[in-house]
Amino acid sequence: MIKLEKLAPSELILNDDGSIYHLALKPGQIADTIITVGDPDRVTDVAKHFDKIEVEAHKREFKTITGTYKGKRLTVISTGIGTDNIDIVFNELDALANIDFENRTIKMEHMPLTFIRIGTSGAIQPEISVDSFLISEAAVGFDSLLHFYANTHFLDLPFSEALKKHTNWCPQKSDPYMVTGDKALIAHFNTKDFVTGVTATNVGFYGPQGRILRLGLQDDGLNDKLQSFKFQQQKITNLEMETSGIYGMAKLLGHSAISLNAILANRADGTFSDSPKKTVNLLIEKTLEQLLKL
Repeated sequence: MIKLEKLAPSELILNDDGSIYHLALKPGQIADTIITVGDPDRVTDVAKHFDKIEVEAHKREFKTITGTYKGKRLTVISTGIGTDNIDIVFNELDALANIDFENRTIKMEHMPLTFIRIGTSGAIQPEISVDSFLISEAAVGFDSLLHFYANTHFLDLPFSEALKKHTNWCPQKSDPYMVTGDKALIAHFNTKDFVTGVTATNVGFYGPQGRILRLGLQDDGLNDKLQSFKFQQQKITNLEMETSGIYGMAKLLGHSAISLNAILANRADGTFSDSPKKTVNLLIEKTLEQLLKL
């Protein structure tokens, strides 16, 4: 049952112009299909393919462009890095679609949104080549975001419990959780151009992903343990920093989401792409063309 009580100014925070606090967007300024990217500069890389630009907004790391691509209305937005930013972006995008800003009440009719992440990632399995594209069928969250929300019945507890046992998981770290992407979107994008896998979402780029520069690690063998882990024919294939939050928040809010990864590094053999921008731009083009078929 939807509560009709007004949301307090401290909870639904609006700017002086009536836009949502962090994103600086107003209702009606987003499409129901939304591409998320990490880097604000990548918003322009996506939007340069649009036929028409309708809305542009930029506040902090959150840059948004809404327009049309071959007649299909799309929004592309930068989230910055990390699931903490995903919490902000997904809650505020959902508010734009499902909250009446004038009356500060939740709308009676829910508007579902479709999210497509175009991101970069590093593989941990040797057979996944640099410059390839990977669909995250599911994500393991090493962040703690979903543990702050109720109704997370969709989490795969047997998977995460097996992972903790396999890795001898340090109890001082956040409790891992496992969440799946939208099956229909995964089936739609699962063409010959993509491989599929389970993505590990980390809370940092260096230590949490096993990189050693000047600091030692609590478990310098963690990446090897992740690489060797298998549960019911599923194995962890790649590392990044947003997908578990995207999948979890989408499920909690009643939306659908898929994460598409440009593999720029292979941690198993120590290689990195010679042409990362070219690889990401190719993924953008493939994603846009596949979106037209939805």
